[in-house]
Amino acid sequence: MSNQGRKLEQAARAAWLSHVAGKTQDEIAGLMGVSRQTAQRLVAQATAEGLVKIRIDHPFADCLELAAKLRARWGLRLCEIAPADAPEAGVAHMLADVMEDWLRRPDPLTLAIGTGRTLRAALAALPHIDCPRHRIVSLTGNIAPDGSTAYYNVLFSMSELVTARSFPLPLPVIAPSPAECAAITAQPGIRRVIEMSASAEVAFVGIGTLDRNAALMQDGFLSSAELELLVEAGAVGEITGWAYDASGRLIQGLSNDRVASAPIPPRDTTLVVGAAFGAEKIPAIRAALEGGLISGLITDATTGAALLD
Repeated sequence: MSNQGRKLEQAARAAWLSHVAGKTQDEIAGLMGVSRQTAQRLVAQATAEGLVKIRIDHPFADCLELAAKLRARWGLRLCEIAPADAPEAGVAHMLADVMEDWLRRPDPLTLAIGTGRTLRAALAALPHIDCPRHRIVSLTGNIAPDGSTAYYNVLFSMSELVTARSFPLPLPVIAPSPAECAAITAQPGIRRVIEMSASAEVAFVGIGTLDRNAALMQDGFLSSAELELLVEAGAVGEITGWAYDASGRLIQGLSNDRVASAPIPPRDTTLVVGAAFGAEKIPAIRAALEGGLISGLITDATTGAALLD
C-alpha cells in the first residue's frame, strides 16, 4: 500500500471511531496510538477527502405532500422532492440515496444510467458500494465530438465508486449521419449493450432543455442551426439525446435520426427515474411526464410546485 493509501486508511479509521463508534478524540488517540492532535487532524482529513457522508433521514412534510400529488397526477412509481432551500445539493443527495438503495439490493439487477450535470453531481454523495452481482449499463455514448471522453458522462466516474460490472457505449451521443449511426449501433458489441439496457430494472436519466442553454449544443453535439430546426419542429426537451415535443412524443427525423444512444427503456418493465430541477427545465420535465417518458421523478419543491400549476 502506498504512503497516501495508508494515510487515507488511518483517516478513515479515525472517522469511523469518531462518527460511528462515538469515541472522543482522547479515546481515538489511545486506540490508534497517536497524539490527540493527530487524531483530531485525521478526523478532519477524512471529512476533507469526502470519506464522511452525512444523511438527514427525516422527510419534510410539505415535500411528502407535494410528492404524493405528483405521483397521483402522472401515475409515477417513484417521486422524491428535495427542499427548495438548496435545490442543486438537495436533488443530488436525494438521487444518490435512491441509487444507493438500488445498488444495495441483494438480488442481481441491471441498472441503466444516462448522463448530465445532475447525475454527475449525485456521484459526489454516493458512497463506495461493493455489489459485484449487479451490472451498470450506459444508455448514451461516452465520446465527445472531438474524440475525448464526454465530460458529463457518468458511467466511468460511477465505476470508480461501485464494484458492479460496467458496460459503456463507446460512441458519440449523436452520430454525424444516419448511415453512420446505423452502422455503429449495428456492431455486435454495441447491440449487446443496447439490448442489455432495455432489460434494466431501473434507469436514471437527466432531462435536458432545447433552448440557447441546451447541453447538446454547449457540448458540441448540435449546431445552433440544428437546434433551431428542432425547436421549429416543436421540441422542448431531450433525454440521452432523444428530442421530444410538449406532449412527450419523440421528434420525427432531424437529429433523432442520428442519435446513437440506446432507446429510453420501456416504462412498463423499467423504472425510469428523471432527475432535474429549475425554472428553465419545467417545460422539458412536464413534457416527459405527459408523454410517460419517465416513471419516476426527483426534483426540488419549487420545481415540483410549478409542475402542478
